[in-house]
Amino acid sequence: MPEPVDPRFKRVAPSPELAAIIECYWIIISDDATPAEQKIIPDGFVEIIFHLGDPYVIRLKDRWEEQPTALLAGQISRHFMLKNTGRSHMVAIKLKPTAVYHLFGLDMHLLKDRVADLHQAIKGDPFRHLETVLRDTPGHREVTGLLNDCFKKLLADSDYRPGPADRAVELITGNHGMISVSKLLPGSGTGERRLEYLFRKMVGLSPKLFARIVRFNYIFSLVDEEETNWSEIVYKAAFFDQSHFIRNFKAFTGENPSAYAFREKNIANFFLQPKQGDS
Repeated sequence: MPEPVDPRFKRVAPSPELAAIIECYWIIISDDATPAEQKIIPDGFVEIIFHLGDPYVIRLKDRWEEQPTALLAGQISRHFMLKNTGRSHMVAIKLKPTAVYHLFGLDMHLLKDRVADLHQAIKGDPFRHLETVLRDTPGHREVTGLLNDCFKKLLADSDYRPGPADRAVELITGNHGMISVSKLLPGSGTGERRLEYLFRKMVGLSPKLFARIVRFNYIFSLVDEEETNWSEIVYKAAFFDQSHFIRNFKAFTGENPSAYAFREKNIANFFLQPKQGDS
């Protein structure tokens, strides 16, 4: 019996043994070829994305550019725009903040606010065969199996050993970003300057900016819980006051929280509201 038609947005958990390096896999399929601009906002993760349908174009600053069919997207510190040029079919790996450094040794600061051609960015081009096979693999279960097999091998071939930056990431995410750099030091097991250096190299951002992004993401969960009770959200997310909250939100989205379409079904909300499309 053929696999049922899947939702437009689908998120899939990786194999448990990959939990240290992969947050999730995600798949987006749409036969609607009408070009539509979508705002992408920071979420604290790095992604490998395969465009198996028609190309997408991206506007990071002032101009639109066509994305590679296989890309590596580093940490972003601000929103950018994405637009389809036709039918959409994307398969992607949302990686933990330090995963690309551990697997491939890339200096993540060089990828901040950048999208790179995957095959050029990673030495040895380990994803060329995977991209080819994905194009001939229609079922989501089969796709998940291919991704699991690929990353199990990459992890086995790496010298993955969690260190101070990994422990700091866990502390930041565990506290929804509401933790100071000074409070990260005992748990991470290193000094402030060393942590700053490791974080920029392995994550691509400073610990402080990463924490701001994690706290910003937490707002979306609170909006879901509080039905847009801004005073309660400001309190729970530990902002000084509502103006501080608005400035922080606007820095990442370019708009005020009262104007942001939290309920709209789009790529950004799909990732920041994890109840949608899980499997």
